[in-house]
Amino acid sequence: MIGKPAGILQKPGQGLSYWLLGDLYTYKIVGQDTNQAYALCEIIMKPQSEVPPHIHSHEAEAFYIQEGEMEFQLGEKIIVATPGTFLHSPQGELHRFKNIGSKPAKFLSWVTPAGFENFIREAGVPASEIEDKIPEVTSEDIEKVMATASKYGIKII
Repeated sequence: MIGKPAGILQKPGQGLSYWLLGDLYTYKIVGQDTNQAYALCEIIMKPQSEVPPHIHSHEAEAFYIQEGEMEFQLGEKIIVATPGTFLHSPQGELHRFKNIGSKPAKFLSWVTPAGFENFIREAGVPASEIEDKIPEVTSEDIEKVMATASKYGIKII
């Protein structure tokens, strides 16, 4: 059939990977492959790493914890999330998350509609450019995230 999209297979370790503030984001599928319906990312977050409170004005975000122990804030609720936990933050809801464990946490993040992956691509560093170790987080990295966020409808609190 002409025009029917092809299926996509991403094996372990495959995808578009970016370092952002010391954590590894690997996109298994991006908006250009889903007609902008959604994007799916596997995140490996180092111990004690944290994403500050923020609000997405363009998309909802959902999470599925695979490994580790995470603390999430969804609106006013604080939740400790362990493997098998699913969380959904609707568009416009304040949320934050932190790896509260002593080992890296691994989880999936869906955004609907797609587009957030463009923020990660612009604010992060392609993993192919960094070999063998987690990059140090610099004040320039933080400034880049802060400067790029509003371009993608993200308000960091």
